[in-house]
Amino acid sequence: MNLLIWGAGAMGGTIGAYLARAGHAITLVDRAADHVATINRGGLRITGPVDEFTVTVPAFTPESVTGEYPAILLCVKAHHTAEATRMLAPHLAPDGYVVSIQNGLNELVIADVLGWERTIGAFVNFGADYIEPGVIHRGNRAAVVLGELDGQITPRLTALHRTLLDFDDRAIMTRNIWGYLWGKLAYGAQLFATALTHDSIADALARPAFRAVYIALAQEVLGVAAARGVTPEGFNGFDPRAFLPGVDPAVSRRSLDEMVTFNRGSAKTHSGIWRDLAVRKRRTEVDAQLGPIVTLGAESGVATPLVARLIDLIHDIENNQRSQSLDTLDELKKFLP
Repeated sequence: MNLLIWGAGAMGGTIGAYLARAGHAITLVDRAADHVATINRGGLRITGPVDEFTVTVPAFTPESVTGEYPAILLCVKAHHTAEATRMLAPHLAPDGYVVSIQNGLNELVIADVLGWERTIGAFVNFGADYIEPGVIHRGNRAAVVLGELDGQITPRLTALHRTLLDFDDRAIMTRNIWGYLWGKLAYGAQLFATALTHDSIADALARPAFRAVYIALAQEVLGVAAARGVTPEGFNGFDPRAFLPGVDPAVSRRSLDEMVTFNRGSAKTHSGIWRDLAVRKRRTEVDAQLGPIVTLGAESGVATPLVARLIDLIHDIENNQRSQSLDTLDELKKFLP
């Protein structure tokens, strides 16, 4: 398959390397000129417990890439979606499509720019980190799901699925991609809360003192999903049914236990959110990921005070007004109903 991957960081770089190794015609685009230069000079290296290999693959900056492509995988941070979609549009074939390999409801943004018929949804949960120019660490294997926005199983989706099997042979197609995206939003809210501290994901989710916070966050997100008629899907230990309003807290805690077990088995110990705050010292995707939950909740008459407070606390850390600590997580706990 002839694919352009726009964003060659943790997600896009990992997928692109595997597909290039499998013989697909892959072209990478990334705005980090040093990353692009390193890839072109010595290849793209995947490291970690899952695999160790280096692959030769052409890479370009957005300003230097040329040509049209029948499919583009968009793998940038959520808050760069609109800008990146407009930049890649001239490189999309007239009958081509863009696949969102991102966190959040970015399919809505892509579709607003290009049209629904030129957008395919995707949900990925594997762990990977950009380490340095030309090097990406893959920490584990996890869910990879593809779906048309209208729920159909189309020939183009089937062809894309066949291709992604060369990245992960457990990748699936779904008629309910929105269910997976909203499920990941609920889990993502929990990950943002863990990033308020320096705990690993597993250690943070395991702390008894804050389990009510993680449960309530998921309940707020899934309450908005329910109001919008979405049936959330589970993955990798996260069971959305365990976080519905009125569910026995013991059921919720069992799901948290399963999530702890899954994350303890990953070489990626901390979230990309934590890495943005603690290592790369840059702004996170909090507004693009969690902001729509607050907005859509207000439109649907569903209150989301805990999610709103979490957004504020992440901003405080970004602006050096708070530290990543259990005290900051405790500030979020004060907003429990």
